[in-house]
Amino acid sequence: MSGPLTGGEGAETLRVELDTRGYDIHVGSGLLDHAGALAAPFMRGRRAVVVTDSIVADLHLPRLRHGLESAGIAVEDIVVTPGEETKSFANLRSLLDELLDRRIDRATTIFALGGGVVGDLAGFAASVALRGIDFVQAPTTLLAQVDSSVGGKTGINTRHGKNLVGSFYQPRLVLADTDTLATLPARELAAGYAEVVKYGLIDDPDFFAWCESHGPALLAGDAAARRKAVVESCRAKARTVAADEREAGSRALLNLGHTFAHAAEAAAGYDGGVLHGEAVAAGMALAFDLSVQLGLCPAEDAARVRRHLATTGLPTDFAALGLANRSPDSLIDAMRQDKKAEGGALTFVLVQGIGHAFVARDVQADAVRRVLTRAQAA
Repeated sequence: MSGPLTGGEGAETLRVELDTRGYDIHVGSGLLDHAGALAAPFMRGRRAVVVTDSIVADLHLPRLRHGLESAGIAVEDIVVTPGEETKSFANLRSLLDELLDRRIDRATTIFALGGGVVGDLAGFAASVALRGIDFVQAPTTLLAQVDSSVGGKTGINTRHGKNLVGSFYQPRLVLADTDTLATLPARELAAGYAEVVKYGLIDDPDFFAWCESHGPALLAGDAAARRKAVVESCRAKARTVAADEREAGSRALLNLGHTFAHAAEAAAGYDGGVLHGEAVAAGMALAFDLSVQLGLCPAEDAARVRRHLATTGLPTDFAALGLANRSPDSLIDAMRQDKKAEGGALTFVLVQGIGHAFVARDVQADAVRRVLTRAQAA
């Protein structure tokens, strides 16, 4: 479902259909300025706590604060440290203690203002504070707007891997203000674009063709292309989540490239040297390579994917991520600890071509090892 939205220039509303827990995704310009009017109908009280990081706070917190206060909502904020390392037990405990110190109640609403790290951490805190309070996603990065803010996955990282502790906890609302994308560094924008490409590669070859034609303009600042990318990505994500909220079936396809990617992030140490979208880009290229090796996918499709990712400045192998010296066996061991693995078997999203993805369980380690060995030597 989609339609025009009053209160944001050229904005559009999509719906995640989950019975009584469904919610709207608003996409467009100026949404932070109207956050109070958009969120008030869903809030049980008139108190908001904004969780954000120190970089985003300087850029976007004043607009969100004004947008909420103009609707009579009292606003407080909690500022965390930027970076993937913030998704930890220590920072979760610190955030929960801060929320409880402020005497939140079940009518308080948390607003997660930032990228995927803030959304995951604040969403997880909301899911366990007072056994669950409402939260709103206000994503400010392309990656968060097209992927992590929609669908209710929240969580933190551990020494065993990425997002291994968390919950499925849906937001009450998503406000994807596309104006915030203008403040992103080029590298962050490109990393988010990898998740846009993913939707075309899974089941929409026409959208991938659109990406090939419009991706460079999107990254160069074309506002219309950015808005379309966010709308179409959210539409695909909303449809998938509505059909399979807890990833028991088709939602697993959204992990295209992620088994490789999470292993790369674990190897890099979550220190910011490898961004999630960069790892996903390389992971998608490797998933196509693995599919070709297994006789599932035409080689020309894999080459086409690599060509487009390279054109937009994204990495297509682990060597480009600075992981050329990591042994394939150590990376495979990390993959066995991925939350999608069952009984230690390797699980991948593979493809029969662009737009034709499927879940493959118990992929043989030798096949993965050969792909990794070639990729590291590239």
